Amino acid sequence: PREMEVLRLIAQGYENKEIADELVISEATVRTHVSNILGKLHLATRTQAALYALREGLASLDKE
Repeated sequence: PREMEVLRLIAQGYENKEIADELVISEATVRTHVSNILGKLHLATRTQAALYALREGLASLDKE
């Protein structure tokens, strides 16, 4: 569930610091989540992850 939250925020253009602040977690934890997301989806960059989330309907560009 937390990785999905991180993925949604990546898709909305948030940087790691902003994600950490939004979810009240450390930047190191955000980096771990991002790394896990990229690994699970077999992607190389957070941009690819953002596009994946948008294409699959897991996130929208609207900030919630």
